[in-house]
Amino acid sequence: MSEPDSPVFEELPVLAVRETVLYPGALLPITVGRPTSLTLVQSLGENRTLAIVSQRDPRVEEPTPEDLYDYGTVCIMHKAIKVPRENLLLFCEGIARVRTTGYTATEPFLKAHVERLAEIEPEMTAELEALRQNVVGIFQQIVSASPNLSDELSTTAGGIQEAGRLADFVAGNLPGLDHAERQRLLEQLDGEERLRGVHRHLTRELELVELRNRIQSQVQGQLSQNQREFYLREQLKAIQKELGEGDESAREIEDLRQKIGAAGMKEEVKTEALRELNRLSRMSTASPEYGITRTYLEWMTALPWNLSSGARVDVKKAAEILDADHYDLEKVKERILDFLAVLQLKPVLKGPILCFVGPPGVGKTSLGRSIARALDRKFARISMGGMHDEAEIRGHRRTYIGALPGQIVQALKRAGTNDPVFMLDEVDKLGRDFRGDPASALLEVLDPEQNSTFRDNYLDVPFDLSKVLFITTANVLDPIPDALRDRMEIITLEGYTEQEKVIIAFRYLIPRQITENGLSGAEDIEFTDDAVRFLVRRYTREAGVRNLEREIGTICRKQARRIAEGTREKALVTPQLVEQHLGAPRFRTDTEVAERTRRAGVVVGLAWTPVGGDVLFIEAGRMPGGSKGLIMTGQLGPVMQESVQAAMTWVRGAATRYGIDPDLFKSTDIHIHVPAGAIPKDGPSAGITMAAALLSMLTDRKVRPNLAMTGEITLTGQVLPVGGIKEKVLAAKRSGVREVILPFENEVNVKEDLKREQIGDMQMHFVKEMDQVAELALE
Repeated sequence: MSEPDSPVFEELPVLAVRETVLYPGALLPITVGRPTSLTLVQSLGENRTLAIVSQRDPRVEEPTPEDLYDYGTVCIMHKAIKVPRENLLLFCEGIARVRTTGYTATEPFLKAHVERLAEIEPEMTAELEALRQNVVGIFQQIVSASPNLSDELSTTAGGIQEAGRLADFVAGNLPGLDHAERQRLLEQLDGEERLRGVHRHLTRELELVELRNRIQSQVQGQLSQNQREFYLREQLKAIQKELGEGDESAREIEDLRQKIGAAGMKEEVKTEALRELNRLSRMSTASPEYGITRTYLEWMTALPWNLSSGARVDVKKAAEILDADHYDLEKVKERILDFLAVLQLKPVLKGPILCFVGPPGVGKTSLGRSIARALDRKFARISMGGMHDEAEIRGHRRTYIGALPGQIVQALKRAGTNDPVFMLDEVDKLGRDFRGDPASALLEVLDPEQNSTFRDNYLDVPFDLSKVLFITTANVLDPIPDALRDRMEIITLEGYTEQEKVIIAFRYLIPRQITENGLSGAEDIEFTDDAVRFLVRRYTREAGVRNLEREIGTICRKQARRIAEGTREKALVTPQLVEQHLGAPRFRTDTEVAERTRRAGVVVGLAWTPVGGDVLFIEAGRMPGGSKGLIMTGQLGPVMQESVQAAMTWVRGAATRYGIDPDLFKSTDIHIHVPAGAIPKDGPSAGITMAAALLSMLTDRKVRPNLAMTGEITLTGQVLPVGGIKEKVLAAKRSGVREVILPFENEVNVKEDLKREQIGDMQMHFVKEMDQVAELALE
């Protein structure tokens, strides 16, 4: 790096300029018009040397020394030309950087002692050379992309080897550099630092230039496309006129006018449609509004404003269809037929909406289809599961691009009538977030007092939904908001027993899967009773029959493949063939309950789940220590943990009565575990099961085999009733349980909800006290 020269001091006149920075080596035209500036220029003799210093604030008309920067440039004025308004155009060439050390005069113009500053020119290293080349390259890109910059600047910049000179040249010609940054570069004496600063600004300026060019090209392309489309449309109009085909737009308007007249709209709706049609007739076909308005009118004319099926309700026919389509479900069918009977007597029914609640696969959706067939109406269905946006129900406003009516109106258009059977599936799985609450939007749809004037946001006119027969389905009731649940009549569909599933399989599932898989009935495949029962017990333990049908379909496809490969031999489906096609059984055998309860401390409990009932194995164990007290594992919820603590309290209180040493609890840790630890569990109905497991473990008395129980326990040992009795009993039946202990107050649920054939040979015990449970359960 070269050493700076000794500083040189001299007195020079000072020319104050606005938002202008002159760099050494640059030739710059400067316009002056202030009286003091004109006097300064006139006072210059043969020595035309002066200092140019920039103002801090360009708005100051008569700058004082305090208004000027400390750093400027000493320059030579080569030429002065008179311009209009008594101004002078000066051509000045920068010589060196200077710093003012003190002003000697302010009248008639500014004079100051200045110190010429020596610049620090760095030695050219490989890194600095790379930086220089990068600066030159970026500057040349900016020059080529900017129409206001001369191409000669690129050539000149490429010939400058010194870092400081190159930085000054680029800074003087870079259009995007603000005044403050130019002044900072002037005050920087180190050439390498100046070049780095210029490099940063060049990079930012290149990005801006490229962005401006990209935007400009897009705008020009769009304008060119619009001009081309306009020209082609004008040509098309001229051709159509010559051929005598008339105006296509006029034909569209007339066609829409006829459709509006034939749609059967109410007067209010028709007035709105005609108003939009008149707007459309005045629009240019090139206008974006034209397509939006035409789509709106097409929706308006396609809806079934007054088109009904016209079919009368026939309760006898409905009963026959329900019996043909669904096995059992007698209570559900009775309630549906009651509803249809009222509808037959009073066609305009403003009553509650039916809501089918039950596990997956029990026939909720198919019941809706059967009702539509029984009423001879169209069937429409939308799934509400995962719906978060309120606009899915009420539609989007036409101000949005791509707006459409809501799912309700879309489904009615597909149905083609204004009185279909409309099923809203999975209403318990509606979402709710910042986009709105679809459940609240459904309140208007399902309220008979309001839905006669349902207003979709897209249509913005009332549509009568009072003739629509709405039916909803859900797996569980808890997630449904109270206000929505209040508008619905709940009809519960519980799970099927093994025998019912076998009958359903032979009546409905097997024939349907044989047809869907291209088989020819009994000529190609035949299922034995044992095979279907094997499927139900070992592969598809569920409340409904959805997985059962899926597995039957898999077996049918295996046979279809054999036939397609040339083997026309009939398949007789046996348990062995089922295992061959479907692999090893997925569920435990009927003897597992007895096998798991061979040890003391293991008791079978019954649980309710959204997909039907299930059995739980409650295990109790103990170990020496006493420091940890009661340990609970198996992902037990807070309610179930409280049941364990209540059961423990009762057992300790009754310890002496059952021959348990009270001091045992001080020296022993007790562990309660519910297997399937990855599955969260909660609820109060396992209270007596926990107590029985603890009592069995502490007395070393095993629980009787094939026995299960459910019920809530109090601290005094009373057994309280629980819910989900039917699902729990059916789960016990599926698992091979022979005896069930239930709370005494649940006896009425067994008599009303369960048939004799559903219970089969199971023995039901109804208890009031925990002592009765111990007497029945422990050997």
